[in-house]
Amino acid sequence: MPTKVIAVANQKGGVGKTTTAVNLAACVAAVGRRVLLFDLDPQANATSGVGLEKTPGASAYLALLGQGGLLEKIQNSPFERLAVIPSEVDLCGADIELARTENYLQRVTQALKPVLESERFDVVLVDCPPSLGILTLNALVAAHGVLVPLQCEYYALEGISMLNRIMSQLHDNGSNPSLELTGVVMTMYDGRTKLSQQVVGEVREHFGEKVFETMIPRSTRLAEAPSFGKPIIHYDKYSTGSAAYELLTQEFLARLDEG
Repeated sequence: MPTKVIAVANQKGGVGKTTTAVNLAACVAAVGRRVLLFDLDPQANATSGVGLEKTPGASAYLALLGQGGLLEKIQNSPFERLAVIPSEVDLCGADIELARTENYLQRVTQALKPVLESERFDVVLVDCPPSLGILTLNALVAAHGVLVPLQCEYYALEGISMLNRIMSQLHDNGSNPSLELTGVVMTMYDGRTKLSQQVVGEVREHFGEKVFETMIPRSTRLAEAPSFGKPIIHYDKYSTGSAAYELLTQEFLARLDEG
């Protein structure tokens, strides 16, 4: 099957976006798929979350400007079948630099082409910045699908409505007519609170079957894992967070294989 590119995106920060990108990537690799985690967020939390250093010059920045290729930026992570295109702070300048280039929304698509043609990976997961700037738009243009992590809190639906609008525009203007919503994953769920239950109900009403059955709980172990440079399944395999991401992976792969 051809490589699937999935953007993990939400312009609202603090919703568990990078946590989901890192842990989903690790779990998908653990069940035997070859995964590339593409860290497109200048904060580089996905990079450090899998135990890699933030190294000057290691990011996709120059490749996106047409100087060199992405294939040589790929690094192995400490975890089997999980490779990474790391990020670092120089990506901060990419939004401004890319805006001055021709076909500025196609830069990630063009840079990823040789990676997809190499057939080295089954899935590319792109961790987008928490904004709808040029880097995120580039990822959406390059992606087959979008995975949206949504925090179980009052303003959850506000964030996704703008992302929905952008996806419709990319559809309608021909930038990416085949872009689909792979799914919405509810994060930081606390079943003891009425708010969490209400938000999940509202989101399910709005998005129906696009909402994954698996919800990611609030979890201390999940919050600790990045400081050790490990995805949760390698940090505490028997925690609730690990179980949740393993279940989410089964659902995610079922949707990917259907599509």
